[in-house]
Amino acid sequence: MLRLPEVPVGLYRTTKMGKVSENGKFFGRFGEMMIEMLPQDLAFTVFVPSQRAFERDLRLRVNDSLVGEKMNDTYAVVSRILGFSAVPRRLSSVTVPFGREISYDSISGFTLYISKDVDGALVVNRVRSERVDLRKREIVVHIMDGVIMDAEFEQSI
Repeated sequence: MLRLPEVPVGLYRTTKMGKVSENGKFFGRFGEMMIEMLPQDLAFTVFVPSQRAFERDLRLRVNDSLVGEKMNDTYAVVSRILGFSAVPRRLSSVTVPFGREISYDSISGFTLYISKDVDGALVVNRVRSERVDLRKREIVVHIMDGVIMDAEFEQSI
């Protein structure tokens, strides 16, 4: 009989999930901007890029992208990313079946292909989650290690 090592149940859940205080400490400034663009009393799921992903993939930095004339450009980019990565329904990680891919259209009509990895992380259009199932009022937020966008927008960036 093959004896597999025991894996502590709930390890991923206790370190990667949870409620977020109103200051949104997990979201970062750009993630908070995205979430504030949505109606707070309706159910949405948002796949928010991490602060590191905003800097790495979009070259947005809090210190210089939110000042002066750059603020309008930054707002336009962040709102476009929101359109690609928000789904008008609550979608927690437990509702995504392991081993299957599900798809939903984002609010801009961009198709999101969502699956679950063996460790419970969500993968959306090949972008892996860092944290899942954070909540801000009625909105479910998943922090992603990348930016979800279509190829045309990616080329323009």
